Amino acid sequence: MPASAAKSTIALIGVPLELGAGAAGTVMGPAALRTAGLRAAIAGLGHHVVDEGDMDVPHAVPEFAPGELANCRNLSDVAAWTGEIHDRALSLLASGALPIFMGGDHSIAMGTISAVSRFCAEAGRRLVVLWLDAHADFNTPATSPSGNMHGMSVAFLCGEPSLTPVLGERAFPALAAGDIHLFGVRSVDAEERRTLVERGVDCVDMRMIDEFGMSALLRGILDGLDPETTHLHVSFDVDFLDPELAPGTGTTVPGGATYREAHLVMEMLHDSGLVRSLDIVELNPFLDDRGKSARVAVDLVGSLFGRSIVHRPSPRA
Repeated sequence: MPASAAKSTIALIGVPLELGAGAAGTVMGPAALRTAGLRAAIAGLGHHVVDEGDMDVPHAVPEFAPGELANCRNLSDVAAWTGEIHDRALSLLASGALPIFMGGDHSIAMGTISAVSRFCAEAGRRLVVLWLDAHADFNTPATSPSGNMHGMSVAFLCGEPSLTPVLGERAFPALAAGDIHLFGVRSVDAEERRTLVERGVDCVDMRMIDEFGMSALLRGILDGLDPETTHLHVSFDVDFLDPELAPGTGTTVPGGATYREAHLVMEMLHDSGLVRSLDIVELNPFLDDRGKSARVAVDLVGSLFGRSIVHRPSPRA
């Protein structure tokens, strides 16, 4: 039975990083997810859950010469975190656990997914990434209006040359354009739009979702992927959701996924038997309404790991 359909060992790891974002507060994201009952929600579904605690702030901060990276805010600190996250993620993957990386802003994905890519290459598995986000996160140092590195994560993972120094000597296979799927996008900068077209990255925006529906578009991504040979990494940004549902994030964009749409996505992902690692990012308790966003995120993760209204045997089982 595929790993995500079976009862799994789940490893929670907190990544309290906020330096890649423009608004402070995501450093409290892991604590909010724990307070909202993430571990109990997953364990209640029969999984064995181990909480690895939070990562420590890195001490060895690399220095970078001015140049193309000059527009990257907090570059040295984010680079230090990226290296530490990569190493910790690689260790968790090697242990056989299914890791859940609790952010933290979306720059943590530069460390988590680079490690997953390296792990999959060594294991002979295909890596596919589902990026649930209001934003494309395909800016580069040359195109970013803000210099915030959480908006450069996908470009980094796809091998953007100007961002290669962020991970130093830790080489990883860059993602192919056909193996990353941006889903739920509704805010893209002008330069990002051109780059996405040039690189051929699959980008499902809310116009497409309104026209064709969540289930049809997600099924188009998942169908044909073999659970025996594919590692699906889900990178879930809280701003994928409509801000009325989840206000606790620093980059809200109206018109996001509804409660029912988001649960449909998570239940379909569970049924696929493909998911083997997960990011939960951009939860900012400082901007939330009495824990509303954290509770919704925990509910959605429950659906991802097997909770449903009625029993539905997995078509992949």
